Amino acid sequence: MLRDQRSSRGGSRDQRTNRRIRAREVRVVGSDGSQLGVMPLEAALERARSEGLDLVEVSPMAQPPVCKIMDYGKFKYEEKKKASEAKRAQLTVQLKEVKLRPKTEEHDYEFKVRNTRRFLEEGNKAKVVIQFRGREITHKEQGTAILDDVAKDLKEVGVVEQPPRMEGRLMFMILAPTPKVAQRAREQARQAAASVRRTGPAPEKAPGDKPASGTATEPSAAPAPGAPSNTPAP
Repeated sequence: MLRDQRSSRGGSRDQRTNRRIRAREVRVVGSDGSQLGVMPLEAALERARSEGLDLVEVSPMAQPPVCKIMDYGKFKYEEKKKASEAKRAQLTVQLKEVKLRPKTEEHDYEFKVRNTRRFLEEGNKAKVVIQFRGREITHKEQGTAILDDVAKDLKEVGVVEQPPRMEGRLMFMILAPTPKVAQRAREQARQAAASVRRTGPAPEKAPGDKPASGTATEPSAAPAPGAPSNTPAP
């Protein structure tokens, strides 16, 4: 699949291939990894053409430059696939916001703290906000006390990255996962990415697909009054 790639488009990012290679002589590596030695560029191009492959400059600074015979399209596809898998394995840290009030009820407080714990265990950061309304702003110590309680209740999974501070009528602090929790979240992300590589993404169910045998289905409608029933008499 020898292609005449005279265009310079993308030349600063991609290896030179085929006719874009400028050297008169090149050291050639075969498609099977064998060393074919130094040969004129035209001979190397002819060798690649005979195999239906491309001549790719892999080490342009060597003397002479090193070129390899390969399927360049497949090579670029594999590179893109590896980069995508590496990106998927990375943990994207988000800043989750949790809002409380100075007079938050106990059950609501516990619910918000559980959510914050889950955010931190997933490797995210949490912005815990106390919202003051009306004259509540005169009792800032209540907001500070609540944030202190949150930090204490979550000390096993989170550390205070930014201590409580005021912005208008809002008081907030930022919690980050502890190093141990963050490491566990990164490991889980890598395992999830590895699982996707092994099994592939779950197939989407097409509209109108019938349920597989043995799967639960919606219960049938009850028979109309007076209609014969299939239920055996006791």
